[in-house]
Amino acid sequence: MTTREEVMAAISDQKIHFIDLWFTDITGLVKSITLPASEVENVLEEGAHFDGSTIEGFARVAESDMVLIPDLDTFAVLPWDPPEERTARLICTVHTVQGEPFIGDPRIVLTRMSEQAEAMGFTYKTGIELEFFLFRATEDGANPLLPQDRAGYFDMSTGQSQSIRRKMLATLSALNIPVESTHHEIGSGQHEIDLRFDRALASADKVLTSRVALKTIAQRQGLYCTFMPRPVENLPGSGMHTHQSLHDLQTGDNSFAQTGDQYGLSPTARHFLAGQLHHARALAAVLAPLVNSYKRLGTSFEAPVYVTWAHINRGALIRVPHIAPGRETHTRLELRCPDPSSNPYLASAVMLAAGLNGIRQQMQLPEPLEETLFQQDPSRRRRLEVLPTSLGEALDALAQDEVILSALGPFISDRYLAAKRQEFDAYNRQITPWELERYFSHY
Repeated sequence: MTTREEVMAAISDQKIHFIDLWFTDITGLVKSITLPASEVENVLEEGAHFDGSTIEGFARVAESDMVLIPDLDTFAVLPWDPPEERTARLICTVHTVQGEPFIGDPRIVLTRMSEQAEAMGFTYKTGIELEFFLFRATEDGANPLLPQDRAGYFDMSTGQSQSIRRKMLATLSALNIPVESTHHEIGSGQHEIDLRFDRALASADKVLTSRVALKTIAQRQGLYCTFMPRPVENLPGSGMHTHQSLHDLQTGDNSFAQTGDQYGLSPTARHFLAGQLHHARALAAVLAPLVNSYKRLGTSFEAPVYVTWAHINRGALIRVPHIAPGRETHTRLELRCPDPSSNPYLASAVMLAAGLNGIRQQMQLPEPLEETLFQQDPSRRRRLEVLPTSLGEALDALAQDEVILSALGPFISDRYLAAKRQEFDAYNRQITPWELERYFSHY
């Protein structure tokens, strides 16, 4: 736990001039308030007041006064500013002026869901595979969708690509974000950075920070970095595969691991997995939250469509990675439908809620669907449940799932559904160039 004295000492020792206070709206976009460093002592004591009436999913004008309470453990110096503008960052939770945690703050939603896991004796941990595209800026700036390179999966790619990824890793390291590895992904200009396992709240903070950091580094190299799920029709989509495990709150042991089981899964892991499969269609509305998300799911390479699980089936919704004997502590479940546009706090909260409900209800796990069986038995494929094919379908599923709605809470769930339905309706009303080209002269 970082103390107030340690934060103040770091500000003085590192000659910090400004403090950025970060928080998110319900869509996961970062909001920020910048303070001179001279004001930080007051903020650490009393919080920072702001008007929440214009923030997506926050309060009405009549109840707009909010207070940001910094989480001292998130103190980090932003490594891209010059010395005369050196800035540190603190991620905040949002409270009411009465001192209560604000029920519309996504970070608090995850905190409360993590507390439910702890009440059941578990710590929830996640490890994130963050995929993104880099595009070159054209001379006139009119069309940024020119991939930064023409490399493929695990290719060495160009010297510039290698250099940019190393700059990104160095930046994340300076922000206290440990990275396991990075590599080129399947698409031209597509990359992946794998963040190390951590408690779910810390992982969500790191995803939030990484998205800002990677965009900043790309911009300073004259590039666009996007976490849009599928920005180009003829390239694969970007996912945010999430590795998950529950650990015993007292001992720290992996509660998912069991030697002797064919898949290395304990009963706890099997119930957790069954819960996520059971709630998968509702989860999609939060884990794949954009209209564009459904141009990745089921259509892009390795993006899941069937609500299944397996060891060896990259099209499965949940994969159980192979664990070598003696490494059972690494047993985990890889959920493959999330994409990097999702709010990392709400995403982790609903994933955990679905799994915990599976444990509470002792849900039984269906048989896996390995790739060989998938190819041999087309009739079984027709009987499988599938993920939603559009944001509208996903929102309908969410509206019917009391467990996931409860995890979000009535305040956020009502506003989330309203905002996303408005987004989907606006998309449906547009007349696209594709429609004009295909229909205008024929009908």
